[in-house]
Amino acid sequence: MERYADIVLPLAQPAYTYAVADGLDVEEGQAVAVQFGARRIYTGIVWRIHGRRPDFPRIKTVSRVLYDRPLLDARQRALWEWMADYYLCTLGEVMRFALPQTIKPSGNSEQEFADREYRPRTELYAALDASLHDEERFHDLMERLSRRAPRQYAALLAIASAEGGDRISTGEVPRRLLEADAATLAALQKKGLVTLTRRERSVERGCVRFQLPTLTPAQQSCLDTIRGHFDAGRRTVLLHGITGSGKTELYIHLIAEALARGGDVLLLVPEIAITAQLIARLERIFGSRVTAYHSKLTLARRTESYLRLTRSDGGELVVGARSALFLPLRHLQLIVVDEEHDTGYKQTDAQPRYNARDVAVVMARLREARTVLGSATPSLESYANALSGKYGLATLAERYGDARPPLVLVSDTLRAVKRNERKTHFNRLLLDKLADVLARGEQAMLFQNRRGFAPYVECRACGWTARCPRCNVTLTYHKRDDRLQCHYCGHVEIVPVRCPACRAGEVTPAGFGTEKVEEELARLFPAARIERLDRDTATSERAYRAIIDRFESGQSDLLVGTQMITKGFDFARVSLVGILNADNLLFAPDFRAAERAFQLMTQVAGRAGRRDAAGEVVIQTTEPEHPVIRQVAAGDYEAMARTQLAERRAFAYPPYARLIRLTLRQRDRDLLYRASAALAVALRGRFGRRAMGPVAPPVDHIREEYITEFLLKIESGASASRAREVLREVLRQTLGAKEFQTVTLSCDVDPQ
Repeated sequence: MERYADIVLPLAQPAYTYAVADGLDVEEGQAVAVQFGARRIYTGIVWRIHGRRPDFPRIKTVSRVLYDRPLLDARQRALWEWMADYYLCTLGEVMRFALPQTIKPSGNSEQEFADREYRPRTELYAALDASLHDEERFHDLMERLSRRAPRQYAALLAIASAEGGDRISTGEVPRRLLEADAATLAALQKKGLVTLTRRERSVERGCVRFQLPTLTPAQQSCLDTIRGHFDAGRRTVLLHGITGSGKTELYIHLIAEALARGGDVLLLVPEIAITAQLIARLERIFGSRVTAYHSKLTLARRTESYLRLTRSDGGELVVGARSALFLPLRHLQLIVVDEEHDTGYKQTDAQPRYNARDVAVVMARLREARTVLGSATPSLESYANALSGKYGLATLAERYGDARPPLVLVSDTLRAVKRNERKTHFNRLLLDKLADVLARGEQAMLFQNRRGFAPYVECRACGWTARCPRCNVTLTYHKRDDRLQCHYCGHVEIVPVRCPACRAGEVTPAGFGTEKVEEELARLFPAARIERLDRDTATSERAYRAIIDRFESGQSDLLVGTQMITKGFDFARVSLVGILNADNLLFAPDFRAAERAFQLMTQVAGRAGRRDAAGEVVIQTTEPEHPVIRQVAAGDYEAMARTQLAERRAFAYPPYARLIRLTLRQRDRDLLYRASAALAVALRGRFGRRAMGPVAPPVDHIREEYITEFLLKIESGASASRAREVLREVLRQTLGAKEFQTVTLSCDVDPQ
């Protein structure tokens, strides 16, 4: 019987059907090499095997099978299919993002493909010869070697004691764990005392004896609540624990329970940068069971981890960013999503534009696992699900140990200006608090949600501002390099000496970013040691860790930063946090602005006073009576959630509706507008008032491409799957026309 395979390629294309040669052993989920086009060889994933010959005169054949077992099981393929359907993309686009690049080589010839294939690292393993398993003979030999060949003696002793205890080890030991050179091991092999084997490197697992942290009564009660929800049949629980309450300790207990049962655990974190601190803590408890996985690791290491997990028998703890969702955890029992509200879980720059938090919930359901979503400031979507009973809710409302919540002080910037109590970007209240902190030898953190020295430069005479020639944005001034830079496309210019418009005025910086804050602090507090943490200074994981390590060890006094400083740090000596311009957060043109402002300010405020003394937080704002400012000062998440959910319900925004954003791009503005007009007619014909647009976004010209956007709002109760089906048909009919085929379309389901 003829066999055919539907193959998914890492392209924005549907699956293609290939013939399977007689005698070729192919399974669904397996990686294969196939030819696509005239010459190109790709790695593809066998999606389905069947006997239906496609209606084509010539059918290409699967070249060969890659790897010794399938890369995906049936449940992983089901997750990919759900993602492709929900996020309006192809399976190929999911594959392109989900698998490490090295695991899916391609080439313009068989030879080029073969040259790019992944070859696993191998390692030398040593084991005692079976004749030395007799203890009497072993000890006689060791006595002779101790005098004649001390290096051989040391190597044999290390091999024999590898398993610990008093018994002679009979297993293999990797050379990296032995203090023995190749010559010593070769001499032992020649004497018939050891056997040496070179094979693919493996990971040694310790026994399951975890030293777990002791829980406070409040933590124990919260843990019992989570277990109760799981026992009652709820697969997802929202853990709402205030900053500093010790949510990580609860994660550790839940992780230990799953690992002890032989299950796998996935712990997701929103930022790659904070994984190092967390992994170090987890490794002290779970040892070699911990696997890190994120985009900053080498391609070889990511591929090695992926292939190793396909062979795992369970008991794995993976800690990683959103891409870790795609790992082959075949025995998954628990997913923990830490800081579940964080926008870092949303993939924004390429398809699939998925939210890892939402995918984790679906993934757990497909694998009959459980999910814990943890946050001090939960997303309103998750909180609404908990209130409705869809998720379980567990609350941890007190800080760990003797730590007390910080005292939040609101400083009125307009009042400070009127009273002459403001120096540059600091109100007197904050300056006085900073001086007190430095005098006591303590530390402070200052949050300004904008990097660079100044957001723009302008001419004092005519008002000219420097703008990017490729994007519709002003250029940000970076004083350290004396340059103007576009944060969208990377365009860089020198700062003009004179205004290029009027040729007379002086060009000066306007506004302020973290770099300017750093400079002003150095001028106001010359003895203070100041660090800055933003994307300009944290250019690599090593640079990031160096800044954090210096601050954590007390080598610096003040840390200035963007959102990067809000992410889950626990600094013992930080007693003051300053939020320099809360207005930037409050008045963003986004229906989520109030929620995001509350989350950011609460998270950064939580860095203060995390030990036995209560810290202080100073919020500088021109709107001291703004409801969100008051809610942050009171630490009243429930009040913020009630207010915002009521507004969302009234105006049909998430979680009471689903949003889909359509973005069209083209260098030819007239062509873009014609395509947008045609799509507007088609969308309104099928969706009516649910379709809004086209509109130009705030930044409507990036990298020389013009941009328009549409927004679809699908109300609760309407079928989201039917809406996506209709939308696909509208897009195919409208933008599939020959005139509009060069218009780039991107779909963002549940935009953030």
